[in-house]
Amino acid sequence: MSPLAGARRIVVKVGSALLVAADGTPNRAWLSALAIDIARMRARGQQVLIVSSGAVALGRRRLGLTRRALTLPEKQAAAAAGQSALMRAWEEALEPHGLSAAQILLTRDDTEVRRRWLNARATVDTLLELGVVPVVNENDTVVTEEIRYGDNDRLAARVAQMIGADALVLLSDIDGLYTADPRRDPAATHIPRLSQLTPEIEAMAGGANAGAGVGTGGMATKLAAARIAQSAGCATLITLGSRPAPLGAVEDGAKTTLIEPALTPGAAYKAWIAGSLAPAGAIIVDDGAGRALRAGKSLLAAGAKGIEGRFGKGDAVSVRLADGAEIGRGLSRYDAAEAERICGLRSDAIEGVLGYTSGPLIHADDLAVLAPRLDPAVS
Repeated sequence: MSPLAGARRIVVKVGSALLVAADGTPNRAWLSALAIDIARMRARGQQVLIVSSGAVALGRRRLGLTRRALTLPEKQAAAAAGQSALMRAWEEALEPHGLSAAQILLTRDDTEVRRRWLNARATVDTLLELGVVPVVNENDTVVTEEIRYGDNDRLAARVAQMIGADALVLLSDIDGLYTADPRRDPAATHIPRLSQLTPEIEAMAGGANAGAGVGTGGMATKLAAARIAQSAGCATLITLGSRPAPLGAVEDGAKTTLIEPALTPGAAYKAWIAGSLAPAGAIIVDDGAGRALRAGKSLLAAGAKGIEGRFGKGDAVSVRLADGAEIGRGLSRYDAAEAERICGLRSDAIEGVLGYTSGPLIHADDLAVLAPRLDPAVS
């Protein structure tokens, strides 16, 4: 069975070399074929998000910027001029299938600063649940060299991590990873599947893919993206994007390299919360809330008894009982001052106190419940 068939959420990265034709206009025939793939996936209940390059390449033509090397302000001007053309190309491809596109512009901070990460994730989740196809790109018009990703392979991996995607598809100008660059070494052999990304495997990427026309990513950046996705419980597929309907081709058994995930997306995310983030504070809960959390429920304000520390929205907090026993760790949807004001309140009373509501104090999806400690006297 194709690794795409069982995926609930799929992130597809499309590079400039695929999306932009030689004359600097959108490659509409190719986009239309990809849209057929996306519509088929949506029809069987899968959610698809696109990470798309192309704004700078399309904007170059609009602004008459013909030099290969552009200054950063010129790149940002080209991105500003090309964004509307990029979205129009996606809208024209998807609309015949009854699908809507929504643009999301991100910077690295949006996928690494937890508060912004939570906000971006909530927006994407809502769009996907509404049946929309989000089209993500780096916000090149405002980002600086110091805080930019620079390639959409890694941005796609961070987005896959952010939304808990099951599969990340990197459409390339080559049909997967080889033991050497097959365009230079006729003895190079294709690697169909990997469970680990070792230094030896990464060395194989070398300069492969370095000759892509208008793109910036190479095989090395694709493996760097795959490592991010793998740690997030997301499978990565590297495959040839220039073939018509490339996702359908993968489903039909076309050559690709599959890099297996280390865990499921949910398990990887909760392991990150439990083990990688230092709690900025604590929420003290009653025994009833403690039992609910261990049963997989969210932490409601009604079950909270008190707050410790000064934490912000999106910060990791410890969840403890009154006797100090830690139940778990999670990402708070409110800052400490707000959480303190709503302790003990019913959910329908929160908006009246704060003027808005973000739902529970900690959603079950953002909570890693720790195993209860055994009493040494009875173990």
